Amino acid sequence: MSAIRVGSAPDSWGVWFPDDPQQTPYTRFLDEVSASGYEWIELGPFGYLPTDPAKLTDELGARGLKLAAGTVFEHLHQDDSWDAVWNQIKDVAKLTAAVGGKHVVVIPEMWRDPSTGVVLEDRNLTPEQWRKKTDGMNALGKAMLEEYGVMAQYHPHADSHVDIEDNVYKFLEGTDERFVNLCLDTGHISYCGGDNLAIINKHPERIGYLHLKQVDPAIVAKVEAEDLPFGEAVKLGAMIEPPRGIPDMPPLLEAIEKLGIDVFAIVEQDMYPCHPDTPLPIAQRTQKYLSTCGVPAVRFS
Repeated sequence: MSAIRVGSAPDSWGVWFPDDPQQTPYTRFLDEVSASGYEWIELGPFGYLPTDPAKLTDELGARGLKLAAGTVFEHLHQDDSWDAVWNQIKDVAKLTAAVGGKHVVVIPEMWRDPSTGVVLEDRNLTPEQWRKKTDGMNALGKAMLEEYGVMAQYHPHADSHVDIEDNVYKFLEGTDERFVNLCLDTGHISYCGGDNLAIINKHPERIGYLHLKQVDPAIVAKVEAEDLPFGEAVKLGAMIEPPRGIPDMPPLLEAIEKLGIDVFAIVEQDMYPCHPDTPLPIAQRTQKYLSTCGVPAVRFS
């Protein structure tokens, strides 16, 4: 029997940055995520939660919370990028490990600014850039595992170079499962027109972590028609609480259960910016919905 350990993340409280006056204060986030029935969380942007391990341990412990993973971005396809990426990774990995987390979710940086839509680089990688990205992730994952004991879980992302289903396969086929596996973000895969179940069936051995979210197909169609940047799509409400969007959650959770693995499934509903009173009711409804999907492996502790 597998265990799908469901939690939530700062992202579901509208948190995208370490410090932003539009965001929910971290103490309120911790209070409310606990009140929603979750025990597992992620760090969110490094610096949003306390970076002192002792203080973070105390804050989590006071609310009965535990850390599943940290999160960081990469741009390893670019020249001379290793030092910049590693300097971010090591801080996140060190803090994650210090408070008991075993994973770091690594996300590709976007090729255009998520808010303004300004194009920062070509939306397609050259063969050499692909090699740099996959080789770099192998080296990064190996270093993270050996130095901090955390596993790299790679997160395909809208408006990045690892986005559509074919690019997910290309990334997986170029990386080593000993050091890098997949954080399957169900919302981003659907947002980019992919099939979550197909990915699970094609590469079951690479499913190392999950982000659970749904998207509104009508808004995604508008995004595609107008080639809108991801940040604008989020403001329009592209990410939506289950069961109001796609992909359908019960079949997806059942497919994961059949793998017979223990895996974290962190609820992420991109909502930046949002009113501070918006996240809690959504989180409570989502927790209740996931608990009634009829999948025995789903757990909240």
